[in-house]
Amino acid sequence: MARVVLVLPERQLEPLLRNYASALRARRWRGAIATIMLGACVAAAAWAAGVDIPKLVEGFGRFTSYFDRLLRLDSGLRVWNDAGEWLWGWKRWLRLLGDTVLIAYVGTCLGALGAFFLSFLAAENLDRPAPLRFLTRRFLEFCRTVPDLVFALVFVVAFGLGPVPGVLAIALHSLGALGKLFFEIVENIDNGPVAGVQATGATFPATVRFAVLPQVLAGFASYALLRFEINVRGAAVMGFVGAGGIGQDLIESIRKFYYADVSAILALIIATVFLIDVATGWLRRSLAATESAR
Repeated sequence: MARVVLVLPERQLEPLLRNYASALRARRWRGAIATIMLGACVAAAAWAAGVDIPKLVEGFGRFTSYFDRLLRLDSGLRVWNDAGEWLWGWKRWLRLLGDTVLIAYVGTCLGALGAFFLSFLAAENLDRPAPLRFLTRRFLEFCRTVPDLVFALVFVVAFGLGPVPGVLAIALHSLGALGKLFFEIVENIDNGPVAGVQATGATFPATVRFAVLPQVLAGFASYALLRFEINVRGAAVMGFVGAGGIGQDLIESIRKFYYADVSAILALIIATVFLIDVATGWLRRSLAATESAR
């Protein structure tokens, strides 16, 4: 198929090119000004926060040397030259790592279960009483605003050392984070089925069961899996405050300057998180494919 190319006369083309060049220069100036303003805001924020740039640059060398020390055994060899000595405590560390994964798993399940029920009370499109919706949203905000490590400290004081404070801390923080994600999913559903079920005189639980759940379950499961990945990393830190898991051995090794043990524990944590990330990523993609095929 032949194409026709229209060529404007020079006297018509020249004003258009001038206008284009002028608009392009103005856009570049706006971009440059915005970049300068952003840099000034960052510099002002760093100055107000007391960030010492020269000290930061000076400490970078110590930072790299610390990581170099992590990869050396007490004998001076690199850790990969004597894996047996490097991973001398692998049985204990794997057991503690299993405890860490279980803490994250149980905490995620409890948090997701609470978020599941509260999300239907917080969603605006399900006609719940406004005061109930307001209180539910404020409670979810409280749960996700307080860091899980702070929750862990409080629960360690209340329940003592062990995995229970870690499970409860992760459950509460996950409840807040997943609750917001879940009720936003509910608010974005097709309201046609909801109106149809409500027209039959169905109760609120029946409306949720037959009109809402089929539209949101895949999204709920995907976000819960993503939260589990995050919680595995969080549970590894819970041990710093005595809330169980491998974090207790990690912080002890850091305090006693057992550099090789620190790197071995970190390597096991990274490998575990990587495997969980691959597995949950595959599950999320499968759920998304199933949902799109429906």
